[in-house]
Amino acid sequence: MITAAQLRAARALLDIDQRQLAELSGLSVPTIQRMEASEGVVRGNVDSLMKLIEALNQSGIELIGDRAASQTGGRGVRLKEPALSDSRHVKGMAKRA
Repeated sequence: MITAAQLRAARALLDIDQRQLAELSGLSVPTIQRMEASEGVVRGNVDSLMKLIEALNQSGIELIGDRAASQTGGRGVRLKEPALSDSRHVKGMAKRA
């Protein structure tokens, strides 16, 4: 599984845009846009998701699930669970920064 936030973060780490990710994965730009606009886990047909994950993997991205350890020692980012489960609190903090 991959979340929309992971997908956007992966693109940022690779410093590529949606068009470049579409080319790498063999998917269309609108498909990538729909995936990134998802709430939570990305939804799509299995073939498209597998193409996306394989393209990210081949580009050096390791997807780490909740509470899972990284299998390699590379650099990366991980979103901690917010102290408050209310996502509005997190968004409010971002606006103040």
